[in-house]
Amino acid sequence: MSNKSKNTNANINTERRSVVRVTCQTPLTFKVCKEETVSIILQGYTHDISRDGLRCTIAEKVPLGCTLWLKLDTDALILCEEVEKRAVILQHGILGKVIWIEKQDDGNYDIGLQFIVREEKNHVHSK
Repeated sequence: MSNKSKNTNANINTERRSVVRVTCQTPLTFKVCKEETVSIILQGYTHDISRDGLRCTIAEKVPLGCTLWLKLDTDALILCEEVEKRAVILQHGILGKVIWIEKQDDGNYDIGLQFIVREEKNHVHSK
């Protein structure tokens, strides 16, 4: 096997997800949802959407495990609703739980957001 073949094979990332992920890069706004109040509106953008949730980049660090409300454009919101029919759509946005955070070299944060689904909605404020 040539060195070129070895390098090419080494750069292939094995996808570990069991769900389809759709590339969807679109602007968004979000709020950190707390029991007693909703924080200021912040901005970022999505990278991709799957049935499990979405990945986005935001400028502010948010707590791991917190619930975010993301206001998405109509097309992205429809896409989220199509890939996860039980997703909680609220005031032209979607609810999700921050399940991972990764600081980027430019100071922004990539976050993984797991959709809050209808069965979980009643448990969001009970914590």
